[in-house]
Amino acid sequence: MDTLVIVAIVVVALIVLAIIISAARKKSREREFAQVQQEARHDDVDHHRERAGEKQTEAAVAEERAKRAKVEAELDEQRAVQREKELDEDERR
Repeated sequence: MDTLVIVAIVVVALIVLAIIISAARKKSREREFAQVQQEARHDDVDHHRERAGEKQTEAAVAEERAKRAKVEAELDEQRAVQREKELDEDERR
């Protein structure tokens, strides 16, 4: 009978050990999954910052183009006024 009690204790101990190991593995997988999620969130933040930077650059380029177009329009208007004056002078002669 003592042998049976010892075997039962060993079996129960092995079952408890298996449960503990299983729980530890599960906890380890959960930690790893949480870490991967955290890295993904950081990557997402980096991606949004990159896109924001790209959009800011595009906006700056567009603003520069608009300024250049305005200056070109003003220059064309000055040329038109100058040509008009030249035509008026030519017509007076």
